[in-house]
Amino acid sequence: MPTRMSTLFLRTLREDPADAEVPSHRLLVRAGYVRRVAPGIFTWLPLGWRAYRNVERIVRAEMDTAGFQELHFPALLPAEPYQATNRWTEYGDGVFRLKDRRDNDYMLGPTHEEFFTLQVKDLVDSYRSLPLAIYQIQTKYRDEARPRAGILRGREFVMKDSYSFDLDDDGLDVSYERHRAAYEATFDRLGLDYVTVFAMSGAMGGSASEEFLAPCESGEDTYVACTACDYAANAEAVRFPVAAVVDADTAPAAHVEDTPDTPTIQTLVDVSNGRDDLRRPDRDWAASDTLKNVVVTIVEPDGSRAPLAIGVPGDRDVDMKRLEAAMEPALVEAFTPEDFAAHPDLVKGYIGPGPDGPLGGDDGVTYLLDPRIAEGSRWITGANDHGHHVYDLVAGRDFAIEGRIDVADIRDGDPCPNCDGDLVMARGIEIGHIFKLGRRYATALDLTVQDESGCNVVPTMGSYGIGVSRAVAAIVEQSHDGAGLVWPRSVAPFDVHLLTAGKSDAHAEAAESLAAEFEAVGLSVLYDDRDASAGVKFNDADLLGMPTIVVVGRGLKNGEVEVKDRATGDRGDVPLDTVVTHVQALAAAPA
Repeated sequence: MPTRMSTLFLRTLREDPADAEVPSHRLLVRAGYVRRVAPGIFTWLPLGWRAYRNVERIVRAEMDTAGFQELHFPALLPAEPYQATNRWTEYGDGVFRLKDRRDNDYMLGPTHEEFFTLQVKDLVDSYRSLPLAIYQIQTKYRDEARPRAGILRGREFVMKDSYSFDLDDDGLDVSYERHRAAYEATFDRLGLDYVTVFAMSGAMGGSASEEFLAPCESGEDTYVACTACDYAANAEAVRFPVAAVVDADTAPAAHVEDTPDTPTIQTLVDVSNGRDDLRRPDRDWAASDTLKNVVVTIVEPDGSRAPLAIGVPGDRDVDMKRLEAAMEPALVEAFTPEDFAAHPDLVKGYIGPGPDGPLGGDDGVTYLLDPRIAEGSRWITGANDHGHHVYDLVAGRDFAIEGRIDVADIRDGDPCPNCDGDLVMARGIEIGHIFKLGRRYATALDLTVQDESGCNVVPTMGSYGIGVSRAVAAIVEQSHDGAGLVWPRSVAPFDVHLLTAGKSDAHAEAAESLAAEFEAVGLSVLYDDRDASAGVKFNDADLLGMPTIVVVGRGLKNGEVEVKDRATGDRGDVPLDTVVTHVQALAAAPA
């Protein structure tokens, strides 16, 4: 039976929703696929649910083909396993916690590592059951501080998460590659353009982390790719080598100079180049010759707070997303006026390192340097005194290098960490993430199995996620135009959008007959049988985005109907008696 638009639970909108920031949010709401319930929480309406289920079907099929086994955990989870791994604390405010009537603590599951581990502990005790890979497709909950972009970044979302269990690291390598291959097959079938990049594991820990990103301008993730080699990485995971040591034997002694009215790097550079007593003999001072010191507060999961100062070249800024990723599970907060009052040695706008302490003589501040700041390099920086700067301050000679942190902003043209090429930057949506967890969770939850010699060993784990609901939005971000959605055939709610552009009985009879014939050969049909103008029907057909649009219109008198390819816009008249086989061929053609 075709689905008739006259009875379909659907309402399309002509105007964009006021809160829509990205194309997928705008179009999925306008086309009647989803509706907002609360910030970051959406209802899937019938068309949206069909598209979502098609994505889920493909994900499940590729997991099953790879030999992974599906199970299903509850979303409401007791606190004890999270407490055993310390993640009850590490998650901070990012999760939904609640208590039952007996005052026991529970969490709405943001992820299920602990419960996969405990389930294997309960049922597996021998190496003969390994390797093992199990997965679920489950609703997750995270209390996003800033839910945005519709279903791309919500508080409730659906993920496919799978976990592998192996006796040793060699086995984990094999499981990892099996998942990588399954992910590539999945995203290919979904019609997604994607790149695979090095990534960070985040609060779940682990190593050998890679993300699958769908490139698009509205993506929240920034990644880099090399123009000369195959290096690609999420910006948060890029690590540059420490600059080579510079010979400082001829560097002049550090000297403090009166530099009033220099609250910014640019004003400092201008003053330094404009005064004879400060000018360099060899060239002009540049922003890259200044040492900028940024102070933030690090808040640990247990609530403890401590200042962190980061030294970067003055032509760079600290990338807060990179810093937040580097500090997980701790949080990063701005340094407030109250914080400066509590650390009077830190003079805002004139902060700098010195021989008397890590920063301004304040031993309570951890000071870390960008890798570009070489030992032996000389700098202009703050003198910890209002209106004064230090010139020719040499790293390693005039102040100690306590440690390094690579969180400065990355730019097009930066050198590749892997070769002599240049990096280019792009944006993308994270649609999948694979990484090697190792033994963190197995050890914390006392999972062991007997090996061939009868000794108890701790298995090693891998973790692999796909954002199922997010993939729907990612597909829309890559597949839309000015008129509406453009679904790949593999995930479209219907194969054919059939409509009439005439109101005669002959038009209706031809359309009814075609709908039945399409359905008879296995093509799903959305039939616009409404008493509406042709213009309204055409606009809605483009907005809803089915891959093939069949119009019973003026050509019927010649025994023809119009067939339009939604993706390319190509259209042509096809004889009525061959249109079914024609559309069948279109549906069967490679994407």
